[in-house]
Amino acid sequence: MSKLHLVFGGRVSDPRGLDFDDLGSIDIVGVFPDYASAEKAWRAAAQRTVDDAEMKYVVVHLHRLLQPDLLAPGA
Repeated sequence: MSKLHLVFGGRVSDPRGLDFDDLGSIDIVGVFPDYASAEKAWRAAAQRTVDDAEMKYVVVHLHRLLQPDLLAPGA
């Protein structure tokens, strides 16, 4: 299975958290086949909004959501 990664971002109510203000305006940067390319896209998106403290971009490990049993102890 591919180790897919999703990069998205949007305006948050608190820059220390992940409570996005308007889910309808989430910026989906894309889905990437590996962490290195996802991190590169995340850095580019975050850099574009570096002066806006209420904008936050994140990398989500989709493969961990699709196969949670891979995270189980002893697996």
